[in-house]
Amino acid sequence: MKYLLILLVIVLLFGTKKLPELGKSLGQSLKEFKSATKGLTDEEENNKKA
Repeated sequence: MKYLLILLVIVLLFGTKKLPELGKSLGQSLKEFKSATKGLTDEEENNKKA
């Protein structure tokens, strides 16, 4: 019920035409964030080995 209300508010704020663009940009942002976080953890592991 709580998620349905949140979804309704999002649709009212952005409209149905903007939702695909919003989802695409959110997905790209998450992908970049994950790769940046992975890069940081890889650097930490390399520093521990050295």
